[in-house]
Amino acid sequence: MRIRSVALVSLSVLLLGWLPLAPATAATPVARATAATPPPEFGSDYDDPRTPEPPVAVPNTKHCEVQIVRNQFRNFDPYQSTYTPPAACQGPWSKVVLRMHGDVKGIQYDRLGHITIGGVGVFRTSTPEPSTDGIAWDVQKDVTAYIPLLRTPQPVVMELGNVVDDTYTGVLDITVTLDFYTTGRNAPAAKTADTVLPLQDQRREDSDLIGTATLPRNTTRLLGEIYVTGSGGGCEEFWDTSAPAETGYSCPDGSPYREVDVSIDGKPAGVALPYPYIYTGGWSNPYSWRPSPAPRAFDIKPLTYDLTPFAGLLTDGQPHEFRVHVAGVPAGQSGWFTVPNLHVWKDPHRTQTHGRLTSYAVSPLSKTDDVTGAPGEAGAVRTKASRTLKISGYVDTSEGRIRTTVQRTLTNASDHVWEAGESRDSLTASWRDTSTTISGGKVDRTDLSYGKTGVLTFLPNATIPGGYDVVTDLSIYDTTRTTQSITTETYDGRASWIYGVPRDQRHATGTQTVRYRSIGHGCYDHTLSAVNGVYTKDFYRC
Repeated sequence: MRIRSVALVSLSVLLLGWLPLAPATAATPVARATAATPPPEFGSDYDDPRTPEPPVAVPNTKHCEVQIVRNQFRNFDPYQSTYTPPAACQGPWSKVVLRMHGDVKGIQYDRLGHITIGGVGVFRTSTPEPSTDGIAWDVQKDVTAYIPLLRTPQPVVMELGNVVDDTYTGVLDITVTLDFYTTGRNAPAAKTADTVLPLQDQRREDSDLIGTATLPRNTTRLLGEIYVTGSGGGCEEFWDTSAPAETGYSCPDGSPYREVDVSIDGKPAGVALPYPYIYTGGWSNPYSWRPSPAPRAFDIKPLTYDLTPFAGLLTDGQPHEFRVHVAGVPAGQSGWFTVPNLHVWKDPHRTQTHGRLTSYAVSPLSKTDDVTGAPGEAGAVRTKASRTLKISGYVDTSEGRIRTTVQRTLTNASDHVWEAGESRDSLTASWRDTSTTISGGKVDRTDLSYGKTGVLTFLPNATIPGGYDVVTDLSIYDTTRTTQSITTETYDGRASWIYGVPRDQRHATGTQTVRYRSIGHGCYDHTLSAVNGVYTKDFYRC
């Protein structure tokens, strides 16, 4: 078995930006009780996984819980149930929160899971790799945007493929609930789209997903979202360290640049950069993610696209083709999971709206790959890429003509360098995806920037024949700036273990620090540090 080498992540990020901020709330740092003395190396158990993000803020109103999943995942059979709205908390609702609880023990890989309600993707996640003695973890997500689906009974499907046998003993015991919060004082009814639709008649062509949607004839606004990840277990999971076949690198998937594009009736309508997820077995070192995972690993966020400039062209009551294309994937190569949804707003006073595009500019991808190396030799792939989009259109509504302009700019810079035999493999990469929507005089901006900087070494152990020392040093940042706030999550860690020996002889060690900061509506700042699987710091600065 060959260990996949994957690279690292980037620099620290200052919480500064171009948006107006509400005053931060001053607070005295608070530390929770933590273990005084961590073990000298990983044992048969480690602390339950935690993440530094704040819990979803909820109103102080009556709420009701509806369970939608209760299952032990042992194979690849999807779990199916039926959601029924809560009789004791009838809408309107001010907020809806999805909460997932998981338990697993024994030996198991990280697994990818997804939930659809009424055919619409609402949640995607990955799981932690367990300790022998077992762990439990919790994930929560604000799913208020899906309220239009939740007003009526809907089929629920959760997919969480797993293998349980004499070797891989970990059964994933999963419970998922929806918590509905009613309206009340300072808790008005949530503002959402009028309809949320999946694509119909879906089919796949390599890395493309193609489907149709028939929009309401009185559509005024249209947003797309796509839950998208490179698959687990194949080279496309590690797409950001791909290299051309002529280099001899162990994942010969061409250029490391990937892009997720949306076309409507054959016309490019949206572009976005995928997030370079690291699951809890990733970077050839599961001990890097015990107990805390990499950013976003437990709550995989969808890519979003403002497609409103096209809205007036799609109100004829006919089905229109939507194509999702993962650019950069080699021809014939699969390995991407894509679930697209459409959020649709309707005119409350008109049965028909009309509109058209007024300007359209989508640049071709500008990309360079500086490639060196040959099989058995040192090599490198240094990539720079950028793309821009600017589309304008209008919709004639009962409130008059609403003009919308969408701008998007994508940039990626990556230096991937490895020594002969990939004994030392390093990556410094950054991505930036900036979008601005101007509609009816209102301006919304979202600036996503994230990166990795790290080094993986893989060398023969000095004393154990057939054993290899695997050492990972890795830093990650993940920053989101909007018109109202800035949030940054960071990871910094080092882990080592011996590969090619029984589990009880791995002598694994690891240190990690994860931190989440948010400024805008007050202040939130939470740091978790762990040594050899035991939390040594749980620290709040706000």
